[in-house]
Amino acid sequence: MALIVQKYGGTSVADGERIKNVAQRAIRAKEAGNDVVVVVSAMAGETDKLINLANELIPLPDGRELDVLISTGEQVSVSLVSMAIKSMGHEAKSYLGYQIPIKTDSVYGRARITNVKPDKIVKDIKGGKIVVVAGFQGIDDLGNVTTLGRGGSDTTAVALAASLKADECEIFTDVDGVFTIDPNVCEKARKLEKISYDEMLEMASLGTKVLQTRAVEFAKKYSVPVHVRSSFNDNTGTLVCQEDEEMENVAVSGITYDKNEAKITITKVPDKPGIAHKLFGAIADANIRVDMIIQNVSQEGLTDITFTVVKTDLHKATNIVREIARQIGAKDINTDENIAKVSIVGTGMRSHSGIASTMFGALAREGINIMMISTSEIKISCVIESKYTELAVRALHEAFQLDKKPFTKDGSMPTP
Repeated sequence: MALIVQKYGGTSVADGERIKNVAQRAIRAKEAGNDVVVVVSAMAGETDKLINLANELIPLPDGRELDVLISTGEQVSVSLVSMAIKSMGHEAKSYLGYQIPIKTDSVYGRARITNVKPDKIVKDIKGGKIVVVAGFQGIDDLGNVTTLGRGGSDTTAVALAASLKADECEIFTDVDGVFTIDPNVCEKARKLEKISYDEMLEMASLGTKVLQTRAVEFAKKYSVPVHVRSSFNDNTGTLVCQEDEEMENVAVSGITYDKNEAKITITKVPDKPGIAHKLFGAIADANIRVDMIIQNVSQEGLTDITFTVVKTDLHKATNIVREIARQIGAKDINTDENIAKVSIVGTGMRSHSGIASTMFGALAREGINIMMISTSEIKISCVIESKYTELAVRALHEAFQLDKKPFTKDGSMPTP
């Protein structure tokens, strides 16, 4: 007998028929001899509806109260899924995050899970029940309801799987798995049979919306095998797992893009110790995540600093930067929302220098200018004008022939 955690996203519970489908899938897994825990998101569009309702009252709602509001979407889902399972002749019990409890820090809107106490779930599983848990939500040490950010139900599912020592965590979504590129942008996208935690972590952080970044972090830390698959068919999806030799032989596994970033440039910054700390320390104190950073070579004791943030944080970040710029005597601040980040990811890049040349060449042939470049052992990212995003990722997908077989470490195409 295996213990399986299944997570269903908003599109999977969007209406009554789909909720029945979720209940049937959970029951099939139970009747196959498994213990089953189901994690569900709010019904599709419900969270946005609640956020819009709050924004009609006030442009910047209080974080604590907003979390209380948007966490109600999952409460609806868990109750309906539990009712559906019971109506089909099986025992089920629903839980909200605070009832388990799933403990988090107090960063409203993007809280991080600190602890999960699964004793109640274990007891119900032993009693033969299918347990249905609200994703996306938790409770802090002061008893306040918190939410985990977009895609937070993924993190809930993987955290539960880790705490329960589950045999597998199935992430059911509206796509068949993890693809080499967004299928909506490139018809030649190819589904990956498996991908390493590190590659998936990079792809999630770089714009792939299949899994939340923190969910992958949990999976890697606790070695939870994650199976990403569609809730609308029975096809095998993509297994996210430990890196193996076969994965290491592939130089590039996927192409990602992100249009949700904005660029801030501070010009004529005094080039002396402590300036960068003063700037980015203030940004960090406001819980704003900085992505790419470039500092130009100093000329006459002055330099320019450019960095990117999520678009939703641009207004807040600009206000902070403007004040710091005034304090340090910088000249000017420029912002640009019309950018996109395109990236290539692959564990084989650790030992292959020709990958960067291939990427830059593909962009150059399309006349696409590169504004910023960032690299790690297994990824290269470029910031470009957003209007070229789809052209860029399709050109890169073709350059690395990802619709067929990715390049190996020696730069050749593996034989079929």
